[in-house]
Amino acid sequence: MNLAFTTYTARRLVQAAPLILTVIVINFVLIHAVPGDPVDVLLGGMDADPAFQDEIRRELGLDQTLPVQLWTYVSNVLNFDLGYSIRFRQDVLDLILSRLPASLLLMGTSFVLSSSFGILLGVTAAYRGGGHFDRTVTFIALSGYSMPVFWLGQLMLLVFAVSLGWFPIQGMESLRASSSGFEHAIDVGRHLVLPALTFSVYQLTMIYRLTRVKMRESLEQEFVKAARARGQSELGVVFRHALPNAMLSVVTVMGLYAGHMLAGSVLTETVFAWPGMGRLMFEAIGARDYPLLLGLFTCISVAVILANVVTDIIYALIDPRVVYS
Repeated sequence: MNLAFTTYTARRLVQAAPLILTVIVINFVLIHAVPGDPVDVLLGGMDADPAFQDEIRRELGLDQTLPVQLWTYVSNVLNFDLGYSIRFRQDVLDLILSRLPASLLLMGTSFVLSSSFGILLGVTAAYRGGGHFDRTVTFIALSGYSMPVFWLGQLMLLVFAVSLGWFPIQGMESLRASSSGFEHAIDVGRHLVLPALTFSVYQLTMIYRLTRVKMRESLEQEFVKAARARGQSELGVVFRHALPNAMLSVVTVMGLYAGHMLAGSVLTETVFAWPGMGRLMFEAIGARDYPLLLGLFTCISVAVILANVVTDIIYALIDPRVVYS
């Protein structure tokens, strides 16, 4: 089993390498197919001398043919050089790394909230199938699933920030708060509540619905009935027999969502002015910042691919039969 699992893991990592390279090329072509000239944005719309514009294009490498630009970019990416941001005037990798902690904090909190509460509510609703709890939570989940993130975020701001004043309106920290220590942690936590709740609603409803369906299927299986016949407690039947079987599909959905969270955070971070990678992408799109957009898309693509690999590995740990398939 150990050798087979190691081989399976190595094979999945090797398969991911050409996929990452392909995604980098596709991102490059798509970005350069977008209308607009980054030099015009850099000059602020001024009627600059054409010779001066040509000089800027030469410095940015935009005077080269598309294949030459592609080859240069791929070579630089393999050396962990994502280029230089036109909008922010600094290295793209340094800029992304400076925004990454804020995004990871938001995504990690949202992922923990959606996963834990989604599974717990799904298991409880499945066990009490057809009851008032099941119908109530299912109705709320369907309502949450149908709400657009930007609309829900604005509603959260109007109710809990503007009207009630319980939480800050925007940003990650207050200007007058301490920059370190327990006070700073509390301040960041207060700013985190609304965006984390907003970001987690959609995923929570998906996990809840899938967990509920799979748990109801598992509770009807023969091995669950056999466990009850052997005198197993209800907690043992639910969490030791039914839940592990239902979690196979749930883990797959959770892994896929985890990889897409970076791209999905754009709306949430924009509504709440959260200084993460989603907000950075919004600013890069408005500025036609090709190097920054390419760097962000590359990081997001790699995150999605690696999340899928990790999901496959976790799936193999839960169900060892996958290793031999």
